[in-house]
Amino acid sequence: MPHTSDITALPILDLSQLDGTPQQRQAFLDDLRHAARDVGFFYLTGHGIDASLLKQVQDHARQFFALPDSEKTAVGMINSPHFRGYNRAASEITRGQPDQREQFDLGAEREVLPLTADSPLWTRLQGPNQWPQALPQLKPLLLDWQQAMTQMSLRLLRAFAQALALPENAFDRLYGDKPNEHIKLMRYPGQSSTASNQGVGAHKDSGFLSFLLQDRHAGLQVEIEEGRWIDALPRDNTLVVNIGELLELATNGYLRATVHRVVSPPAGSERLSIAFFLGAQLDAVVPLYPLPAVLLREARGPASDPLNPLFRDVGWNYLKGRLRSHPDVAQRFYADASNTSTPLRKTAEA
Repeated sequence: MPHTSDITALPILDLSQLDGTPQQRQAFLDDLRHAARDVGFFYLTGHGIDASLLKQVQDHARQFFALPDSEKTAVGMINSPHFRGYNRAASEITRGQPDQREQFDLGAEREVLPLTADSPLWTRLQGPNQWPQALPQLKPLLLDWQQAMTQMSLRLLRAFAQALALPENAFDRLYGDKPNEHIKLMRYPGQSSTASNQGVGAHKDSGFLSFLLQDRHAGLQVEIEEGRWIDALPRDNTLVVNIGELLELATNGYLRATVHRVVSPPAGSERLSIAFFLGAQLDAVVPLYPLPAVLLREARGPASDPLNPLFRDVGWNYLKGRLRSHPDVAQRFYADASNTSTPLRKTAEA
């Protein structure tokens, strides 16, 4: 296991090795386990997502952000109780400070769940997306990419199970037929040297796995050890993958959810990135998986309380993050959240 002071760049893994010889397959699983434990971030090549599809997604994301403000605000997130839609720069909050990026959030395209007086608040998260009328081709393209990313990421998650000496299908029941598939298109406008450079503030992702498609502009930084950041420089046809807090929690901290941030590009430039987040079904409860003793000895323990039901209950965990990041949507559609006796209130008061 390398010491963190020796790590100066993200490791590179080739997913196509899973289809190689038994030796290549085992080498990939070993590298996956070490990268996810020691760094929590890695580059993924050989992912099987067609390069032309990736380019189309990037091109259409640029077309979306080039739309007039009136077209973008027509699909504003403030209209959606499901936290879907467009936000201007400085609308999302990380660690109490506004992020200098504009963004468009999408989820799985599903019907609204029927609600009763006893329905948990997180059931409001499921529902349709908003789509800009001026770009009718955006919906089929992004939904196609969403499905391709879901299939690839579930394959990678099964590889994680094998790397941890768990049954290959150990995580399957958390996803069922309704995994939480979240896409975020992001544009970082250039900032002057006197303005805030917080493209996105330092944070950990809350779900299971995150995938980032970058353009050619740098900005993503990973805190490899406290106070030391390394750049996750862009690479062609390569995804940046990182571990979320729920996967860290499920492995008792063996897998590492790592703090990261985005630094704004300089004035006169911009940065485009597209994220895909794979999460478990909203009604799932994440167990503590029984790792073999040799791995348990290397587990750090999760950063959050492993017995806290808010973190193990996927729907509550996801809703908590949405409410914190988008207070305007929270005020409009979840004003009753502060008056509920659910675990959401207990954690907010803790």
